[in-house]
Amino acid sequence: MIAIVGAGRMGEGIALAFLAAGHPVLLADVKDRTEEERQLRRDEVRKRLADRLRAMFGHADALESLTLGDRSAKELADATVVFEAVPEVMDVKREVFGWLGSQVPESAVLASTTSTFLVTQIAELAERPERVVNAHWLNPAELMPLVEVSRSDATDPAAVDRLVELLREIGKVPVVCGPAAGYIVPRLQALLMNEAARMVEEGVAGAAEIDLAVRAGLGPRFSVLGPLEFIDWGGGDILYYASRYLTGELGERFQAPAIVEDNMTGQRRGLQDGAGFYRFDQAGVPDYRAARMREFEEIFRLREPHLRDGTPVPVRPEDESAE
Repeated sequence: MIAIVGAGRMGEGIALAFLAAGHPVLLADVKDRTEEERQLRRDEVRKRLADRLRAMFGHADALESLTLGDRSAKELADATVVFEAVPEVMDVKREVFGWLGSQVPESAVLASTTSTFLVTQIAELAERPERVVNAHWLNPAELMPLVEVSRSDATDPAAVDRLVELLREIGKVPVVCGPAAGYIVPRLQALLMNEAARMVEEGVAGAAEIDLAVRAGLGPRFSVLGPLEFIDWGGGDILYYASRYLTGELGERFQAPAIVEDNMTGQRRGLQDGAGFYRFDQAGVPDYRAARMREFEEIFRLREPHLRDGTPVPVRPEDESAE
């Protein structure tokens, strides 16, 4: 039994991901409600999940494996993994972890879906911190493959392995990281989004042009080559010199970290040197390049018609500032 504590948008998305993969799911709403309010809420959630399953698969048969409950749900006693998905308020999470310890088996993995608090902070809320991890899902959780799994020094490696295996089993792509603010994706995207907003502020380009540039260029590129792989692909020397130029023109936020300079001076510039952030077998490089180019071709075969036609952002006629 997979238990999800917190029946908001994230909780519903995680429930869909497991239901779609054939797992029995308990979705527990922990807000204080009257019995009438609880029943109304359950009806609303069940209808939303049924509609979503039909949109995904053409039927909602998986809904038979869903149990909707609350704090008193007896099914918690059968949970092997519990996802905490309550609001990002530490006092609320403290209360939830306080009663979860007596409700679920000692062997159950406790995974917080928090995007705000470090796993070290969450682990302090639990009686057994060794079974606590953070599992950061991206919305919409039922569709996005990535789940960032953050562990602390106190986390039992077996708990991480169990969660990673479970996520892979349902078709997700788990990536393990340490207890750092922003995980991986939120930290990267915060920089990107702030810089995009800054370019609008500076008059470099309009919002529509910047968004189209990302959708037609940056986005597809990084969906095939991750940013570090792309450094090695193009050459770390390009980033090194570009960073120096941009730092001089736009400020210290573009200064390259020491690892980029070390790779440059150490002749670890990527494919051209056989080493960079990755090590490359030169004999296999042609096949590697060809495989990546096929991925590019497939992405643009699917995306180019949509990019050319354009999907306009809905703008209110009277909102001249958005034009």
